[in-house]
Amino acid sequence: MSLPRNGAVGAPVRPDPPQLPVDAEADLTSPARKRQRRLFSGIAATVVCRGIAVVTPIVLVPVTLADLGPELYGLWTAVGALTAMAAFADLGLGNGLMTKLAPCYATGDAERARRYVSSAYLLLIGIAAVALLCLWSVSPLVPWHALFGVPEEGAGRHAAPIALACLTAFVVNIPLSLVVRVQFAYQQVAQSNLWQAFGALLALPLVLTAVHLELPPAGVVAAMAAGPALTNALTSCWVYGRALRQIRPGVRAADRTIARELLGLGGLFLLLTVVMSVASNVDALVIAHVRELSTVTEFAVAARLFAQLGILISLVNVPLWPANGDALARGELAWVRRTTRRMTLASSITALVLGSCLVAAGGPLLAAWVGIRIDGGVGLLVGLAVWWLLLAAMSPAFMVQNAAGVLRPQLIGWTAYLILSIPLKWYGASVIGVAAVPFAGVAAYLLTVVPGAVYGYRAVYAAHTRKRGAQK
Repeated sequence: MSLPRNGAVGAPVRPDPPQLPVDAEADLTSPARKRQRRLFSGIAATVVCRGIAVVTPIVLVPVTLADLGPELYGLWTAVGALTAMAAFADLGLGNGLMTKLAPCYATGDAERARRYVSSAYLLLIGIAAVALLCLWSVSPLVPWHALFGVPEEGAGRHAAPIALACLTAFVVNIPLSLVVRVQFAYQQVAQSNLWQAFGALLALPLVLTAVHLELPPAGVVAAMAAGPALTNALTSCWVYGRALRQIRPGVRAADRTIARELLGLGGLFLLLTVVMSVASNVDALVIAHVRELSTVTEFAVAARLFAQLGILISLVNVPLWPANGDALARGELAWVRRTTRRMTLASSITALVLGSCLVAAGGPLLAAWVGIRIDGGVGLLVGLAVWWLLLAAMSPAFMVQNAAGVLRPQLIGWTAYLILSIPLKWYGASVIGVAAVPFAGVAAYLLTVVPGAVYGYRAVYAAHTRKRGAQK
């Protein structure tokens, strides 16, 4: 005779409670609720802090322009353009680290997370040290004034110290900026954004103090350039000293095998970033070959206006990356699918509304702001709005693939886009006009990147479905 489930002989046997599906059961647990709250708070903080990061440099423009003068300010701007390589400087290790850390956070594996963090820091500190050594060694041999097109006398005398100040701060910040990826992986997106907003505000007293003390131009530039590195250094002290002490990096915790793993995944992220960057910035070059140079300026100004919309949408979607990594590691596929659908809808609606506003007001705004009349007219603005709407709609699906480290479908899609879009844009710009360029990009994107995104998203879902089935 079998015993009842409560172990008491003769006691009435109560039926088992109805069993929920695994995903539905997971959705009722505190990790899912906490993840959802952190996601929303991170998105809200991103929007607010992005506004602070945009406003602060604008506030400092009159101060720095008055102190440096037009020539030195232009020189500083030209040097700053070199730091546009920020997307490539860490060799993709930051993205790779965030992808690898999210499952460690989900499973509570602090020891493995510490090995990942330590290995990433050791690699990037080595890279930064070599870069600084090369920079300061070859600097006396570099004709900085000629490199930036300024006369050797006057502003040219300050070219070398300004370049060294900017580039040194940039290189030092390469390993320091890893703390942002760690915070994102551990779903501390709101805290990370608040620290970055503090860093943006920190530039105000630093620059004002440098101006008040009448420091040389390089000192004023250094005060502005040091803000991000100083912020990340302070953030690191707080994160590894208090918030996440269990994963504090150390030399002994670094692991050669994990370093190779990070370099492999980081290399894919780096390659994807390079292809995307080239594919997204080839438009001006194409237009320059088939239209007048004045048309390039008009296109570039309009594109920069709409790029602010793209930056906002991208920043809003980035918190999905570690959140998806956490959910995938816990097997909560329903949460991933549901959140992806909701964020796709939210991103698309945001891009549609803001893009429509820019289409309606973009022409008069650009005419009043920089005195430029758009050659492509409303057609160009509509094309740019549709382009960013399409990217906004696909961004949440990419966040799922990034979280799972599935990059090859994206890489193949963007490579095919680069190959196909150039002749399409060339033909459209030469036959129809500059307004055809973004529409050609939309057509190529629909034929190449979108199929790759859909395939990659389904591949992630299928792989984790099989994995969950094997664990049952």
